[in-house]
Amino acid sequence: MKILYAVQGTGNGHLSRAMDIIPCLQKHGEVDILVSGIQGDLKLPFPVKYELRGLSFIFGKKGGVDLWKTFAKTNTRKLVRSIKDLPVENYDLVINDFEPVSAWACNMKNKPCIALSHQAAVLDKRYPQPEDKDRTGRLILKHYAPSDYRYGFHFNGDNETIFTPVIRQQVRNHEVTNGGHYTVYLPSYDDKTLLKRLSEFKDVKWDVFSKHNKKEIVQGNIIIQPINNEQFTASMAASAGVLCGAGFETPAEALYLGKKLLVIPMKNQYEQQLNAAALEQMGVTVIKSLKPKYDGVIQDWIENGEVIPVNYPDMTQKIVDRVVMRHMKTKLV
Repeated sequence: MKILYAVQGTGNGHLSRAMDIIPCLQKHGEVDILVSGIQGDLKLPFPVKYELRGLSFIFGKKGGVDLWKTFAKTNTRKLVRSIKDLPVENYDLVINDFEPVSAWACNMKNKPCIALSHQAAVLDKRYPQPEDKDRTGRLILKHYAPSDYRYGFHFNGDNETIFTPVIRQQVRNHEVTNGGHYTVYLPSYDDKTLLKRLSEFKDVKWDVFSKHNKKEIVQGNIIIQPINNEQFTASMAASAGVLCGAGFETPAEALYLGKKLLVIPMKNQYEQQLNAAALEQMGVTVIKSLKPKYDGVIQDWIENGEVIPVNYPDMTQKIVDRVVMRHMKTKLV
C-alpha cells in the first residue's frame, strides 16, 4: 500500500504528533511524507519527500498572528502550482493533518482525503465556543484544508471519531519531577515583551523557549533560549507549571505530565480561541494577553494554581489501524 501523509508545518504541534503517527502508518505500507509551511522549528526524523511552502500563518510579536505578513509572504501562484502538480492520484490513501496543498489537490482531482488532525475535532458542536464569534476565523478553519472523512483529536475524546491527544513517546517516557521553574512557550510574543512582563514576577524562575532568538539570554530570573525539542521536553517535565499559547499539543502534554497550566490564546487565531474555551471549561486558567491587568491572575496561578487530572492512554497505533483499515475496506469494495 502507498500512503501519503501530509503535515502542516506552521508551528511545531503537527510535527510533534507526526513523530508518533508516522511509525504507526509505516506498519501498513510505504509512506511518503509531505510537509508544508515555513514557521516550524522541528525536523522530522524521517525522509520528507515533499517540502513545500504551502500556506503559512506568520506569528507576530505582540501576541497574535501577523495577518499582513501572512498575506505578504503567500505566493499564490506557487501555491496553485503545488496543488496542481502534487500526484495524489498515485496513492492508495491520503491522510492529512491540516495541510492545505494535499487537501486541495485531492479536492481538485476527486481523490478522497482523510483528515486526522486536531482541527477535524475543534469545530464539533459538542465542545464549548468562545465568546467572540469570529465568523471569518471559523470560515478559514473550516475550509483551509478540506477533507472527505474526518478523525480528530481533542482534550476530551469520544473514541469513535474524536480521540484523546497523541502524547509523544518522548513525553510518555520522561521522568517527571518538580524543579520549581516555569516553562514558557509563547511564540507570538517577542523576547523584549517576555523579558519585560515576566520580570514583574521576581520570585519565579522562568525557562522561556523563543522563536525569535538564536542564542541563550539570561536576565535576572529569566532564561530565554532557542527552541530545542529535547530541552523543551525536559524543561516541561521538570517544571512547576507551564505558561503557553492555547495550541493543542503543548497544553495536552503539560496536562499529561501533571503540570498546572496557564494559557494565552493567540489573537487572530480562531482555533486557539476554541481551545481556550475548552481548556477553561476543564478548569485551566486562561487569560487574554500578557498585559499588566492580568498580573494578579498570573500571580494567583503561581501561588494557587491546581493540576487538572486527565487520562490520555497510548492509543496511537489503534487509532491509525482503525482509520487505515476502515478506508482500505472502502477502497477494496
